[in-house]
Amino acid sequence: MAAPDSDTNDGQEDTGPAAAVQSRSHDGATGRDASWPRLQRQIFRTASRHLPDSSTDTDGPSVEPPPKRTGRYARWLPVLKALPWVLGALFALSFVWDFPGVTLTVAGYTVVLEDLLRFTAVSGLVGFGTNWLAITMLFRPREPRPLVGQGLVPAQRERVAYRLAQAVSDELINKALIKEKIRESGLVAQYRDLLVAAASDVATDDAVRAEGKALLRRALRDVLSTPSVQTRIVALTAEQVEAQAGEGLSGLMLRAYRYFGEDDFRARLRETVRRLPDAVDPLVEELDPVLDRLPAELERRSDEIESLLTRVVLRLVDTLDLERMIYENVRAYDERQLEMLLRRTTNEQLNYIKYLGAALGIIGGFIIWAPAAALVAVTTLGLAVYGVDEALFRARTDDTSSS
Repeated sequence: MAAPDSDTNDGQEDTGPAAAVQSRSHDGATGRDASWPRLQRQIFRTASRHLPDSSTDTDGPSVEPPPKRTGRYARWLPVLKALPWVLGALFALSFVWDFPGVTLTVAGYTVVLEDLLRFTAVSGLVGFGTNWLAITMLFRPREPRPLVGQGLVPAQRERVAYRLAQAVSDELINKALIKEKIRESGLVAQYRDLLVAAASDVATDDAVRAEGKALLRRALRDVLSTPSVQTRIVALTAEQVEAQAGEGLSGLMLRAYRYFGEDDFRARLRETVRRLPDAVDPLVEELDPVLDRLPAELERRSDEIESLLTRVVLRLVDTLDLERMIYENVRAYDERQLEMLLRRTTNEQLNYIKYLGAALGIIGGFIIWAPAAALVAVTTLGLAVYGVDEALFRARTDDTSSS
């Protein structure tokens, strides 16, 4: 009759432990939720002492912008900008007065000056207008229009983004170059040392260790106090005990005991499992020797850690699709942003080309007005400028080579 009493007692005892289990589970969950943020703060506070100072990275750009090289043509740009207005005024003046009947004798050659203003003004304005129209049509209209169409860059925005992404990913920033720079920079070894030092400091920090053990202790108690987990432990223990007993005398005695006292056997297992949460503290304290040995173990395996980090970083680089990243970023630009992106580096040169058209148009006007004399003068002047420029360039090159 002992077995029924045991069952009855077990049933009565289940009420108390069940309530205790629920209480411990609730306390454990609350404690774990409260301890985890504290543990995170402790780990970050300890490890951050080994991290590079990020304030130095935000003081300025990592690469200093090179000085702007405007060239000598920039000195003439203000004058060139005024040229279309001067030509417009001269064209208007030509309707009122344009050297009527005026001639000029040079070296016995008589030159008629009549219509000089109109020829040069019209040619200069045409040269400026064609260059202005060509540059403007690169970017405008931004939207397709029924008659004039759309600007070259907005119309080919997808193609421009693709070609730009292809050129950058092939020639400037590609996977092979990134891998080479990673190997040459020694960043992996540097961050390996930081990782080892930070992990060692975290493992030996008393506050982190205490908070971590408290969190682990509460988590283990919570898990081991769960009725479903205890039931599985009891069933697994019973199976393992019977399997380990074997077929000998010990196995025969165990099977006989379980045949006549299965309820008592199960009750004893359940009671033992119920006491497991109270046995967590000694187990958690066994972590101290392991954590004490961790810094030396990390230092001993530093080369393996560096090799592992290198493989991870290089594998990460292999997963990057640089061309698609650049393409999608440029493709996300609208027509106005793409125009500003291109003008940011070429606007001054484009303005110079635009206004230079007026000066070249004036030369064309002289050729129309007096073809023979103008061609001789322009050819002579062009050859002279080219000769002087070539001589100065070679002299500067020789000076650079000798120095």
